[in-house]
Amino acid sequence: MANMALRFIIITGQSGAGRSEAIRAFEDLGYFCVDNLPPSLAPKFAELVQRSPDIHGAALGMDIRGGSFFPELELMLDEFRAAGIPYQLLYLEADEETLIHRYKLSRRRHPLESGSRLVDAIRRERAALEELRGRADLVIDTSGLTPLQLRQRLNDAFRLVETVPFQVRLVSFGFKHGLPKDADLVFDVRFLPNPHYVADLSARTGADPAVEEYVMGFPQSRETLVRLEALLDYLVPQFKNEGKPVVTVAVGCTGGQHRSVVFANQLSRHFQEKGETAWVEHRDIDRMAGGEP
Repeated sequence: MANMALRFIIITGQSGAGRSEAIRAFEDLGYFCVDNLPPSLAPKFAELVQRSPDIHGAALGMDIRGGSFFPELELMLDEFRAAGIPYQLLYLEADEETLIHRYKLSRRRHPLESGSRLVDAIRRERAALEELRGRADLVIDTSGLTPLQLRQRLNDAFRLVETVPFQVRLVSFGFKHGLPKDADLVFDVRFLPNPHYVADLSARTGADPAVEEYVMGFPQSRETLVRLEALLDYLVPQFKNEGKPVVTVAVGCTGGQHRSVVFANQLSRHFQEKGETAWVEHRDIDRMAGGEP
């Protein structure tokens, strides 16, 4: 059965205008992406992804490489239309000065540059793409856009809201075991009273209600939580607006068994109560040997 809800995007345009960045943005949005697939294989690709109920969006990147590219691409679009395959054509472009600057910066060759000047290759490609540009559903001029701004434009136009919810990941950890390498934000709660020094609590973890009650029983703990929640209520939406699909907030104590676990759980509840998709990972909670100092 065909997946009628599938969004199928074809990404093309001028070389150096940001297609690779766009492909990465579509991947982050939850699209199944393939870059530089020959146009003759695209109808089969579209047929396969339409059959998959787990794929809600597919993006296909294409550029001018290959001598027969454009006749094949136009034929492919006609075949899509005739077969009733819904698609959107995204065309990326940039002005001549911007493209020259990008190629000089990257030190890569333009696909049409062999035996000619870069500026001539850019102009030939622009002329060859003129008819294709006229068929585009959306044209984005990336000349004045940063990669972040391009991602935001694509997020606004193509986000699969129902399949890729923004997520907040809370990680508790112990500083003596090293920082989480994928953390976007790191908070240190080692200044709070330590259950390790309480005989009845030392062998337990922050997931135990008794340990949580002890940690949160101090005024400085409650004040810290309030201030952290307020700070994250401001910061997390900034990551969300940037187009980041997941923001990782790490909370550390000495060993990663007590205080950090309590705070990661508390912050996770806070975000869940706000309607965010939040989940918790206690990285070092099972490293109880020796406890916390």
